[in-house]
Amino acid sequence: MTTIQYVAAVALSLVVFVTMANFVVDFYARGVVRSAMDEGARAGAAVDASPADCERRARDVLANLLAGAAGRSVQVSCEEIDRSMHARARVVLPGWLPGVPAWSFTVDGTVVKEQLP
Repeated sequence: MTTIQYVAAVALSLVVFVTMANFVVDFYARGVVRSAMDEGARAGAAVDASPADCERRARDVLANLLAGAAGRSVQVSCEEIDRSMHARARVVLPGWLPGVPAWSFTVDGTVVKEQLP
């Protein structure tokens, strides 16, 4: 009887541990995406930069810091709006365990574009 209780307790504690680790990794991914959007917007804010430069820089940051399935779930877009470079990422991070819902969010980064004097 004790063995069944022990196995159940260990299984439950492993589920809790994996769920907590999933949350930690998701919050790390959110921070990386936020940094990538800021970097991309800054790169696209230069006088001679285009939205393609913004997207390229954001994707480079994501490739360096968030590889794998989590990095592939990020959709990056940049556009120039009212003399500002606007970077947006749409992210869907799946749960690691069945029954744990996917976490989806959007991150924006905006930087005022440089102007020639």
